[in-house]
Amino acid sequence: MSDGHHFNNILLGGRGGTNPGQFRLHSGGIAWRKLGGGKVVEVDRADIAGLTWMKVPRAYQLGVRVKDGLSYKFIGFREQDVSNLTNFIEKTFGVKAEEKQLSVSGRNWGEVDINGNMLTFLVDSKQAFEVSLADVAQTHLQGKNDAYLEFHVDDTTGANEKDSLMDLCFHIPTSNTQYVGDETRPPAQVLLDKILSMADVGSSSEDAVVTFDGIAILTPRGRYSIELHLSFMRLQGQANDFKIQYSSVVRIFRLPKSNQPHTFVVITLDPPIRKGQTLYPHIVIQFETETVVEGTLSISEELLATKYKGKLTEMSYKGLIHEEFTKILNALSGAKVTKPGTFRSCQHGYAVKSSLKAEDGLLYPLEKGFFFLPKPPTLILHDEIEYVEFERHGAGGSSVSSHYFDLLIKLKNDQEHLFGNIQRNEYHTLFDFISGKGLKILNLGEAQITKGVAAVLQNHDDDAVDPHLERIKNAAGGEESDEEDEDFVADKDDGGSPTDDSEEEESDVSESRDGKEKPSKKASKKDATSKASSSKKKSRDGDEEGSKKRRQKKKKDPNAPKRAMSGFMFFSNAERDNLRKANPGMSFTDVGRTLGERWKKMTAEEKDPYESMARADAKRYKEAMAGYKGGGPSNAMDSDNGTGSD
Repeated sequence: MSDGHHFNNILLGGRGGTNPGQFRLHSGGIAWRKLGGGKVVEVDRADIAGLTWMKVPRAYQLGVRVKDGLSYKFIGFREQDVSNLTNFIEKTFGVKAEEKQLSVSGRNWGEVDINGNMLTFLVDSKQAFEVSLADVAQTHLQGKNDAYLEFHVDDTTGANEKDSLMDLCFHIPTSNTQYVGDETRPPAQVLLDKILSMADVGSSSEDAVVTFDGIAILTPRGRYSIELHLSFMRLQGQANDFKIQYSSVVRIFRLPKSNQPHTFVVITLDPPIRKGQTLYPHIVIQFETETVVEGTLSISEELLATKYKGKLTEMSYKGLIHEEFTKILNALSGAKVTKPGTFRSCQHGYAVKSSLKAEDGLLYPLEKGFFFLPKPPTLILHDEIEYVEFERHGAGGSSVSSHYFDLLIKLKNDQEHLFGNIQRNEYHTLFDFISGKGLKILNLGEAQITKGVAAVLQNHDDDAVDPHLERIKNAAGGEESDEEDEDFVADKDDGGSPTDDSEEEESDVSESRDGKEKPSKKASKKDATSKASSSKKKSRDGDEEGSKKRRQKKKKDPNAPKRAMSGFMFFSNAERDNLRKANPGMSFTDVGRTLGERWKKMTAEEKDPYESMARADAKRYKEAMAGYKGGGPSNAMDSDNGTGSD
């Protein structure tokens, strides 16, 4: 016997419609996860009260009844699955799965069977329908023979279903033998009394386990009184009233606002609640962080000691309002609470300031996703991300855009989210976090974009080598480097040529001690001239002329002295082979990134041998260039090749 069985595209039926997902039956119990992320249903084997099989149109349905009164229906099994799973369930759980038949006659005369809190209507001993008595809100007797049931209205059902069950009426004649009555108590009343003992009747505001008054909710906006009942929560405002079953609560987020006296508590729903034509998958609550609350829970000690043991320890509560609210909601709903992870911003906060769809807010990098709050509340899981890209902030002039950058997140379903107006000093914190999570960071190589990013970020840390930033700079240069060890060098014209009419300098770039190089004045002048072009035709002509010059420069005089290398390049040449031997499958880009990170972490003493080599090589290059220009014998390359200057 295997450890379990896995099935895909199994539907979860019941409230909220049908949702495809992955079903797993294992030795510990039952688990079902919605495809694409979201709702997760887990049933421990010790909590299973009963299992039933039923043939439904085009498939088989597995019904699972839980001891606390809940029931689940999993639809989509094949006929050959039934016998295998029945044997596994009986041997593993010690529970025999019963077979039930569905009535398709269409008749509405039959018997009512109440088992636990499930009411089943039987026609010729076959099930016509069943309902959970936990969903019954009100009951009353109409005349002497009609038992009327009114069901709770769940505001989340409207998201996936056009219709929902509102009421139900049973006609029980006085001659009924299943529920025998008398002159003062007709059979219909006998049935209602039994239903009343199982139903959640009379659950109004005074029956709430706890109530939090005057709470500011940002989505849907307004001030509400939040009531937490045993099986649902209610948001009561002046204009709106929402009732939400705990089965719709997927997860709870508790996220402090950076450097502000407020804390977000977000309740994620599946299915979402509906207001008009608008769906709200996230309820965003804003608590004042320092507010302290205390009170007593309206719950029996027996229930506290059994069902909520370990989750709610005492009848009374006292503490910060956002902590007490999430603790009680977590115990009643069973939904997990997510808090900030390892990410810290430059101001040691849990989020970075950003904007989305012209709305300012906070972007929280979490361990398994990103959450933008407060409006529009946007949750992005890492598993949904195709790649991320750092971009230049497009709004405003250079004085504005140089202080900010944008973060583009592309999802696997081709949807994109652009988080803008992120401060420049948050680049390294976000880049380190994203790369640490193994997410793909994409550089599209478009000169206009990547050059802008380089302009935004290059002044963040003048003493550090950032591999990603260097790749962006190289992409903006428009040319590939001639040598592998120049991955981090912005070398544009390869040292020039003695046939160049322009005045030759010692080097076209000025090298710094950390291996970074700044463009020469000549290169800047060329860029400025290119930007000043007023038409596409002129730009194309200029590009053609420039490319011809570059091709001419690549055919440089072989007698020209070899350019001087920086300390970082000496370090790269010395360590590259060792790194590749230790990591055979490492790509060229990863090799460059790793070397750059090592160089950045090295102390001045560790860099000194390579800097000394760079100084000596610079001196060698200077002397060789002087001899090369003068055509004298000091030109080592001329002497070696036996070639003189004209």
